Amino acid sequence: MKSLHCSVAETTPGRREQLTYIGINFARPQMPRVSIMFNGFALLWGFLSGILLKNASVMACPSSCHCIEKNGLMVVQCMSRNLEKIPPDLPRDTVVLLLAANHITHIPNHAFRELHYLQELDLSDNDIEAVDMGAFQGVSDSLLMLDLSNNHIQSVPKEAFARLRAKISLSNNPWHCECTLQEVLRELRLDPETVNEVICHTSVQEEYAGKPVIQVLDSGINFCNFHHKTTDVAMFVTMFGWFTMVIAYVIYYVRHNQEDAKRHLEYLKSLPSNSQISKDFDTISTVL
Repeated sequence: MKSLHCSVAETTPGRREQLTYIGINFARPQMPRVSIMFNGFALLWGFLSGILLKNASVMACPSSCHCIEKNGLMVVQCMSRNLEKIPPDLPRDTVVLLLAANHITHIPNHAFRELHYLQELDLSDNDIEAVDMGAFQGVSDSLLMLDLSNNHIQSVPKEAFARLRAKISLSNNPWHCECTLQEVLRELRLDPETVNEVICHTSVQEEYAGKPVIQVLDSGINFCNFHHKTTDVAMFVTMFGWFTMVIAYVIYYVRHNQEDAKRHLEYLKSLPSNSQISKDFDTISTVL
């Protein structure tokens, strides 16, 4: 009967312990396999959770819009959704934002400040009447195309389009042509295909109503000079009015004082003189 031979090899840290039974080697790791598998699973789960949370914060899409990726770019389509204001929960990686054909009336300050990758913004065919000074703050460096055509905009503050490098369409709005609009247009890169559709609906000079703004400005008209002249005339009229009031008051004051002085003089004349009083006193003395 053969005896079983068992040999044990010495172990050192980092090496496996080997057992030999009848020429068969058995090896076992220093750490339990269950522990290693658990730690690996925990790391994988943490990694996947982080990715999911990050994507959830970046890729969230408003319920009123449709978000799709085209060639790796996020396109948010919110056209014809009866929106009355700009959705506040837009994905931060939005590159193209389509908000045309809604009922938006106002573009508030910082409306797009979280959209640092925004390149194209379509707000045409809305009911926009007001654009705040800081409406496009945060996207001035990235925005390449802005469409505000077919709205109800009459004027915008000079600061609204500050530092914008985008090609802008402002056609088919009821613009009021005056100094501020002239200064705004000088700083903008207008869409050459629609620039002649930016019309003076009204104007500080009525003869320019109904004409393209650019044609009027190219003809040498300066609305700012007219504005200054109008201001000067208004100041002159105001000063003349004040001057007239002062003169009228002075005349009234002098005439009133003259009447008082005349009445006082007549009163003094009605009083007996000193000589008459002396004669009356002498007469009384003689009688006595």
